[in-house]
Amino acid sequence: MPGDLHILVAEPDAGTRLDAYLGAQDSCPSRSACARLVEAGAVAVNGEVCLSKKYAVAVGDRISVELPEEEALSGAVIPQPIPLDIRFEDDYLIVLSKQRGLVCHPAHGHADGTLANALVYHCGLEHLGTLQGEDRPGIVHRLDRDTSGLMLAAKDDETQRALQDLIRLRTLDRRYIALVHGYIAHDEGTISTGIARSTRDRVKMAVSDDPFARQAITTFKVLERFEASRTDDGYTLVECHLYTGRTHQIRVHMRHINHPLVGDPLYGKGKGAERADRGLARQFLHSWRVAFTHPVTGETIECRDTLPWDLAAVLEDIEPLSIGRTPAGEEIIPQLLEW
Repeated sequence: MPGDLHILVAEPDAGTRLDAYLGAQDSCPSRSACARLVEAGAVAVNGEVCLSKKYAVAVGDRISVELPEEEALSGAVIPQPIPLDIRFEDDYLIVLSKQRGLVCHPAHGHADGTLANALVYHCGLEHLGTLQGEDRPGIVHRLDRDTSGLMLAAKDDETQRALQDLIRLRTLDRRYIALVHGYIAHDEGTISTGIARSTRDRVKMAVSDDPFARQAITTFKVLERFEASRTDDGYTLVECHLYTGRTHQIRVHMRHINHPLVGDPLYGKGKGAERADRGLARQFLHSWRVAFTHPVTGETIECRDTLPWDLAAVLEDIEPLSIGRTPAGEEIIPQLLEW
Protein backbone atom coordinates (compact mmCIF):
# COMPACT_ATOMS: atom_id res chain seq x y z
CA MET A 1 0.00 0.00 0.00
CA PRO A 2 1.55 3.34 -0.97
CA GLY A 3 2.12 5.92 1.74
CA ASP A 4 4.34 6.67 4.70
CA LEU A 5 4.86 4.22 7.55
CA HIS A 6 5.69 5.43 11.06
CA ILE A 7 7.08 3.11 13.71
CA LEU A 8 8.21 3.72 17.31
CA VAL A 9 10.88 1.25 18.47
CA ALA A 10 10.03 -0.60 21.71
CA GLU A 11 12.49 -2.11 24.20
CA PRO A 12 12.35 -5.76 23.03
CA ASP A 13 13.59 -4.73 19.56
CA ALA A 14 16.53 -2.58 20.68
CA GLY A 15 19.78 -3.52 18.95
CA THR A 16 18.12 -5.10 15.89
CA ARG A 17 19.51 -4.20 12.45
CA LEU A 18 17.37 -1.61 10.71
CA ASP A 19 16.55 -3.73 7.64
CA ALA A 20 15.70 -6.77 9.78
CA TYR A 21 13.56 -4.67 12.11
CA LEU A 22 11.60 -3.16 9.24
CA GLY A 23 11.23 -6.49 7.46
CA ALA A 24 9.61 -7.95 10.58
CA GLN A 25 6.87 -5.32 10.64
CA ASP A 26 3.51 -6.43 9.25
CA SER A 27 3.06 -3.12 7.43
CA CYS A 28 6.47 -3.26 5.72
CA PRO A 29 7.65 -5.19 2.63
CA SER A 30 10.27 -7.94 2.77
CA ARG A 31 13.66 -7.47 4.46
CA SER A 32 15.44 -7.25 1.09
CA ALA A 33 12.94 -4.66 -0.13
CA CYS A 34 13.43 -2.71 3.11
CA ALA A 35 17.20 -2.81 2.60
CA ARG A 36 16.71 -1.26 -0.86
CA LEU A 37 14.50 1.44 0.63
CA VAL A 38 17.22 2.27 3.17
CA GLU A 39 19.88 2.47 0.45
CA ALA A 40 17.57 4.66 -1.63
CA GLY A 41 17.24 7.20 1.20
CA ALA A 42 13.57 6.43 1.85
CA VAL A 43 14.01 5.64 5.55
CA ALA A 44 14.50 8.27 8.25
CA VAL A 45 15.39 7.72 11.91
CA ASN A 46 14.37 10.54 14.23
CA GLY A 47 13.84 12.83 11.26
CA GLU A 48 17.21 12.20 9.59
CA VAL A 49 17.73 10.01 6.53
CA CYS A 50 19.55 6.78 7.45
CA LEU A 51 21.48 5.05 4.66
CA SER A 52 22.90 2.20 6.77
CA LYS A 53 20.81 -0.96 6.77
CA LYS A 54 23.08 -2.19 9.58
CA TYR A 55 22.05 0.61 11.93
CA ALA A 56 21.04 -0.85 15.31
CA VAL A 57 17.67 0.55 16.32
CA ALA A 58 17.31 1.98 19.83
CA VAL A 59 14.40 2.30 22.22
CA GLY A 60 12.36 5.37 21.34
CA ASP A 61 13.66 5.69 17.78
CA ARG A 62 11.01 7.17 15.50
CA ILE A 63 11.36 5.48 12.12
CA SER A 64 9.54 6.69 9.02
CA VAL A 65 9.49 4.81 5.72
CA GLU A 66 8.53 6.63 2.53
CA LEU A 67 6.93 4.08 0.26
CA PRO A 68 6.34 4.81 -3.44
CA GLU A 69 3.26 6.81 -4.37
CA GLU A 70 2.26 3.86 -6.49
CA GLU A 71 3.27 0.31 -5.80
CA ALA A 72 5.90 -0.73 -8.33
CA LEU A 73 5.46 -3.88 -10.36
CA SER A 74 7.77 -6.77 -9.61
CA GLY A 75 10.00 -8.27 -12.28
CA ALA A 76 12.58 -7.01 -14.71
CA VAL A 77 11.68 -4.03 -16.88
CA ILE A 78 11.33 -4.82 -20.57
CA PRO A 79 13.26 -2.66 -23.06
CA GLN A 80 11.15 -0.33 -25.22
CA PRO A 81 12.38 2.07 -27.94
CA ILE A 82 11.12 5.26 -26.30
CA PRO A 83 13.16 8.32 -27.39
CA LEU A 84 15.39 9.88 -24.74
CA ASP A 85 16.42 13.54 -24.80
CA ILE A 86 19.97 13.07 -23.45
CA ARG A 87 21.97 16.13 -22.39
CA PHE A 88 25.05 14.38 -20.98
CA GLU A 89 26.21 10.77 -21.00
CA ASP A 90 29.36 8.85 -20.16
CA ASP A 91 30.19 5.35 -18.89
CA TYR A 92 28.73 6.11 -15.46
CA LEU A 93 25.64 8.28 -15.69
CA ILE A 94 23.10 10.05 -17.87
CA VAL A 95 21.49 13.49 -17.59
CA LEU A 96 18.27 13.61 -19.61
CA SER A 97 15.25 15.83 -20.08
CA LYS A 98 12.01 14.02 -19.26
CA GLN A 99 8.95 15.05 -21.21
CA ARG A 100 5.60 15.69 -19.52
CA GLY A 101 3.35 12.65 -19.20
CA LEU A 102 6.22 10.16 -18.89
CA VAL A 103 6.11 8.03 -15.73
CA CYS A 104 9.50 7.22 -14.22
CA HIS A 105 9.01 3.48 -13.60
CA PRO A 106 6.37 0.76 -14.13
CA ALA A 107 3.50 0.68 -11.63
CA HIS A 108 -0.10 -0.45 -11.58
CA GLY A 109 -1.97 1.47 -14.26
CA HIS A 110 1.08 1.89 -16.50
CA ALA A 111 3.01 -1.37 -16.70
CA ASP A 112 5.24 -0.13 -19.51
CA GLY A 113 5.99 2.92 -21.62
CA THR A 114 8.02 4.45 -18.78
CA LEU A 115 11.39 6.12 -18.43
CA ALA A 116 12.76 2.89 -16.95
CA ASN A 117 11.72 0.99 -20.09
CA ALA A 118 13.50 3.59 -22.21
CA LEU A 119 16.67 3.39 -20.10
CA VAL A 120 16.80 -0.40 -20.35
CA TYR A 121 16.47 -0.16 -24.14
CA HIS A 122 19.17 2.51 -24.36
CA CYS A 123 21.70 1.03 -21.93
CA GLY A 124 20.81 -2.61 -21.39
CA LEU A 125 19.61 -3.83 -18.00
CA GLU A 126 23.08 -5.04 -17.04
CA HIS A 127 24.43 -1.48 -17.47
CA LEU A 128 22.09 0.28 -15.02
CA GLY A 129 22.15 0.72 -11.25
CA THR A 130 19.84 -1.60 -9.30
CA LEU A 131 19.78 -0.07 -5.80
CA GLN A 132 16.14 0.96 -6.26
CA GLY A 133 15.22 -2.56 -7.37
CA GLU A 134 15.04 -4.30 -10.73
CA ASP A 135 11.78 -2.48 -11.48
CA ARG A 136 13.54 0.92 -11.28
CA PRO A 137 16.83 0.43 -13.12
CA GLY A 138 19.10 3.45 -13.07
CA ILE A 139 16.63 5.71 -11.28
CA VAL A 140 18.38 8.13 -8.90
CA HIS A 141 15.51 10.53 -8.21
CA ARG A 142 12.06 11.00 -9.68
CA LEU A 143 9.98 13.70 -11.27
CA ASP A 144 6.19 13.60 -11.11
CA ARG A 145 4.56 12.31 -14.28
CA ASP A 146 3.53 15.78 -15.45
CA THR A 147 6.66 17.58 -14.29
CA SER A 148 9.15 17.97 -17.13
CA GLY A 149 12.86 18.59 -17.28
CA LEU A 150 16.28 17.39 -16.21
CA MET A 151 16.93 14.30 -14.12
CA LEU A 152 19.75 11.80 -13.55
CA ALA A 153 20.16 8.07 -14.13
CA ALA A 154 23.07 5.86 -13.06
CA LYS A 155 24.69 3.02 -15.01
CA ASP A 156 26.00 1.05 -12.02
CA ASP A 157 25.29 0.60 -8.31
CA GLU A 158 28.37 2.50 -7.14
CA THR A 159 27.49 5.58 -9.18
CA GLN A 160 23.85 5.34 -8.17
CA ARG A 161 24.83 5.26 -4.49
CA ALA A 162 27.21 8.20 -4.97
CA LEU A 163 24.54 10.30 -6.69
CA GLN A 164 22.06 9.53 -3.93
CA ASP A 165 24.72 10.64 -1.45
CA LEU A 166 24.94 13.96 -3.30
CA ILE A 167 21.21 14.41 -2.74
CA ARG A 168 21.49 13.44 0.92
CA LEU A 169 24.44 15.81 1.45
CA ARG A 170 22.63 18.57 -0.49
CA THR A 171 25.43 19.00 -3.02
CA LEU A 172 23.35 18.11 -6.08
CA ASP A 173 22.14 21.53 -7.26
CA ARG A 174 18.60 21.20 -8.65
CA ARG A 175 16.70 24.26 -9.90
CA TYR A 176 13.07 24.32 -11.03
CA ILE A 177 10.94 26.93 -12.76
CA ALA A 178 7.38 27.38 -11.49
CA LEU A 179 4.57 29.79 -12.30
CA VAL A 180 2.38 30.42 -9.27
CA HIS A 181 -0.87 32.24 -8.62
CA GLY A 182 -0.73 35.72 -7.10
CA TYR A 183 2.04 38.20 -6.42
CA ILE A 184 4.95 37.20 -4.20
CA ALA A 185 5.97 40.52 -2.70
CA HIS A 186 9.54 39.70 -1.65
CA ASP A 187 12.16 38.79 -4.25
CA GLU A 188 13.42 35.67 -2.49
CA GLY A 189 12.55 33.41 0.41
CA THR A 190 13.08 30.11 2.19
CA ILE A 191 10.39 27.59 3.12
CA SER A 192 11.45 25.06 5.76
CA THR A 193 8.81 22.68 7.13
CA GLY A 194 8.07 19.07 7.81
CA ILE A 195 6.23 17.21 5.03
CA ALA A 196 4.18 14.06 5.58
CA ARG A 197 1.33 12.16 3.95
CA SER A 198 -1.93 14.09 4.27
CA THR A 199 -4.30 12.68 6.87
CA ARG A 200 -7.28 13.86 4.81
CA ASP A 201 -6.26 12.64 1.37
CA ARG A 202 -3.68 9.84 1.11
CA VAL A 203 -2.83 10.85 -2.46
CA LYS A 204 -1.54 14.20 -1.21
CA MET A 205 1.38 15.33 0.90
CA ALA A 206 1.02 18.15 3.42
CA VAL A 207 3.04 20.45 5.65
CA SER A 208 3.16 18.82 9.08
CA ASP A 209 4.70 19.27 12.52
CA ASP A 210 4.29 15.56 13.30
CA PRO A 211 7.49 14.06 14.79
CA PHE A 212 7.56 11.62 11.88
CA ALA A 213 7.36 14.34 9.23
CA ARG A 214 10.46 14.64 7.06
CA GLN A 215 12.33 17.93 6.89
CA ALA A 216 11.91 19.77 3.59
CA ILE A 217 13.73 22.95 2.54
CA THR A 218 12.94 24.99 -0.58
CA THR A 219 14.38 28.38 -1.45
CA PHE A 220 12.99 30.54 -4.24
CA LYS A 221 13.82 33.63 -6.26
CA VAL A 222 11.23 35.74 -8.04
CA LEU A 223 12.00 36.09 -11.76
CA GLU A 224 8.99 38.08 -12.98
CA ARG A 225 5.55 39.24 -11.86
CA PHE A 226 2.53 39.39 -14.18
CA GLU A 227 -0.58 41.59 -14.30
CA ALA A 228 -3.87 40.58 -12.69
CA SER A 229 -7.04 40.42 -14.77
CA ARG A 230 -10.75 39.79 -14.30
CA THR A 231 -10.15 36.04 -14.12
CA ASP A 232 -7.01 35.88 -11.98
CA ASP A 233 -5.01 37.59 -9.24
CA GLY A 234 -1.83 37.88 -11.23
CA TYR A 235 1.09 35.47 -11.39
CA THR A 236 4.69 35.17 -10.26
CA LEU A 237 7.41 33.24 -12.08
CA VAL A 238 9.92 31.77 -9.62
CA GLU A 239 13.07 29.67 -9.62
CA CYS A 240 12.96 27.08 -6.83
CA HIS A 241 16.06 25.43 -5.38
CA LEU A 242 15.58 22.04 -3.72
CA TYR A 243 17.78 21.27 -0.74
CA THR A 244 15.77 18.13 0.00
CA GLY A 245 13.73 15.94 -2.32
CA ARG A 246 10.42 15.11 -0.69
CA THR A 247 7.41 13.93 -2.68
CA HIS A 248 5.60 16.92 -4.25
CA GLN A 249 7.88 19.24 -2.25
CA ILE A 250 7.69 22.39 -4.39
CA ARG A 251 3.97 21.93 -5.01
CA VAL A 252 3.26 21.52 -1.28
CA HIS A 253 5.52 24.38 -0.20
CA MET A 254 4.14 26.91 -2.68
CA ARG A 255 0.61 25.96 -1.66
CA HIS A 256 1.65 26.42 1.97
CA ILE A 257 2.54 30.09 1.34
CA ASN A 258 -0.76 30.57 -0.55
CA HIS A 259 0.81 30.65 -4.01
CA PRO A 260 -0.15 27.32 -5.62
CA LEU A 261 1.29 26.32 -8.97
CA VAL A 262 -0.69 27.23 -12.06
CA GLY A 263 -2.40 24.14 -13.49
CA ASP A 264 -1.72 21.93 -10.45
CA PRO A 265 -4.53 19.33 -10.25
CA LEU A 266 -3.72 18.33 -6.65
CA TYR A 267 -2.62 21.49 -4.88
CA GLY A 268 -3.95 24.21 -7.17
CA LYS A 269 -7.00 26.45 -7.00
CA GLY A 270 -9.35 23.58 -7.81
CA LYS A 271 -12.61 23.55 -9.73
CA GLY A 272 -13.53 26.76 -11.49
CA ALA A 273 -9.92 27.85 -11.93
CA GLU A 274 -9.60 26.77 -15.56
CA ARG A 275 -9.31 30.33 -16.87
CA ALA A 276 -6.88 31.36 -14.15
CA ASP A 277 -4.84 28.25 -15.00
CA ARG A 278 -4.65 29.50 -18.61
CA GLY A 279 -5.88 26.17 -19.97
CA LEU A 280 -2.71 24.41 -18.83
CA ALA A 281 -3.29 20.65 -18.59
CA ARG A 282 -0.58 20.06 -15.97
CA GLN A 283 1.31 21.87 -13.23
CA PHE A 284 3.67 24.62 -14.41
CA LEU A 285 6.84 23.02 -13.07
CA HIS A 286 10.04 22.32 -15.00
CA SER A 287 13.43 21.07 -13.83
CA TRP A 288 15.62 23.49 -15.76
CA ARG A 289 19.11 23.15 -14.24
CA VAL A 290 21.22 20.49 -12.53
CA ALA A 291 24.83 20.91 -11.44
CA PHE A 292 27.10 18.55 -9.52
CA THR A 293 30.59 17.16 -9.20
CA HIS A 294 30.87 13.90 -11.14
CA PRO A 295 31.32 11.18 -8.49
CA VAL A 296 33.88 9.25 -10.57
CA THR A 297 35.78 11.74 -12.73
CA GLY A 298 35.55 14.79 -10.46
CA GLU A 299 34.36 16.88 -13.43
CA THR A 300 31.87 19.69 -12.82
CA ILE A 301 28.68 18.83 -14.70
CA GLU A 302 26.09 21.51 -15.40
CA CYS A 303 23.08 21.07 -17.68
CA ARG A 304 20.31 23.54 -18.49
CA ASP A 305 17.00 23.03 -20.24
CA THR A 306 14.65 25.46 -21.99
CA LEU A 307 10.94 25.55 -21.20
CA PRO A 308 8.80 23.15 -23.25
CA TRP A 309 6.33 24.70 -25.64
CA ASP A 310 3.22 24.41 -23.44
CA LEU A 311 4.83 26.30 -20.56
CA ALA A 312 6.45 28.91 -22.82
CA ALA A 313 3.05 29.52 -24.45
CA VAL A 314 1.52 30.39 -21.07
CA LEU A 315 4.21 33.01 -20.44
CA GLU A 316 3.59 34.53 -23.86
CA ASP A 317 -0.13 34.77 -23.08
CA ILE A 318 0.07 36.78 -19.85
CA GLU A 319 0.98 40.44 -19.44
CA PRO A 320 4.08 41.26 -17.38
CA LEU A 321 4.09 44.20 -15.02
CA SER A 322 6.03 47.19 -16.34
CA ILE A 323 8.71 46.65 -13.67
CA GLY A 324 7.88 43.01 -13.08
CA ARG A 325 11.18 41.38 -14.07
CA THR A 326 13.84 41.10 -11.36
CA PRO A 327 17.64 41.05 -11.87
CA ALA A 328 17.53 37.27 -11.44
CA GLY A 329 14.84 37.13 -14.11
CA GLU A 330 16.92 39.23 -16.50
CA GLU A 331 19.63 36.58 -16.25
CA ILE A 332 17.54 33.39 -16.27
CA ILE A 333 14.44 34.00 -18.42
CA PRO A 334 16.32 34.45 -21.73
CA GLN A 335 17.97 31.06 -21.12
CA LEU A 336 14.55 29.45 -20.63
CA LEU A 337 13.26 30.72 -23.95
CA GLU A 338 16.25 29.90 -26.18
CA TRP A 339 14.92 27.58 -28.85
